[in-house]
Amino acid sequence: MNHEGGASVYHTLLSLDMFGVCMVNTLGALPIVYITLLCYPIMRTMALLAYTILSAYGVYCAVTARTNVRRLRSFAWQALFRFFLFMLRWSGVGTGSPSSLRHFLTMDFLAMLGGLINISRIPERYRPGLFDYWCNSHQIMHVLVVVSIVFLHWGMVEDLLWLNHYHCPLE
Repeated sequence: MNHEGGASVYHTLLSLDMFGVCMVNTLGALPIVYITLLCYPIMRTMALLAYTILSAYGVYCAVTARTNVRRLRSFAWQALFRFFLFMLRWSGVGTGSPSSLRHFLTMDFLAMLGGLINISRIPERYRPGLFDYWCNSHQIMHVLVVVSIVFLHWGMVEDLLWLNHYHCPLE
């Protein structure tokens, strides 16, 4: 992050940055949880509550983390939760548009790739000073996260279109 305010400003900006990434990660996935468990209202409510609590803990861990590795690790439980939902959909237990799965996998892959690039400090590790202001790992991470949100949007559009014509089976 480029600034001239010293360590306290840097930590404040980093905390706000991480809070924003966490909120996008959390709020963006809530519709995935809802639609995947659409036909199981009690499980859906419990899963939404669990994901919200897990995400609140992830926000706390990300904002208070002192290293980039710990900051990235704070998103691991959310990613595993979403992978579990993906497996429910893929196996046919969960509901949702089958074509949205590729968008959600791409979303998580791009977000994870952005985090890995950020903690590995590629490309500035290999050319120190050259990437201080443009194309550094932090900026690359943000671009990949924004692109991952586009894939989230595309997946949600497919799910919402699918939802217009789907009715849960009566038991």
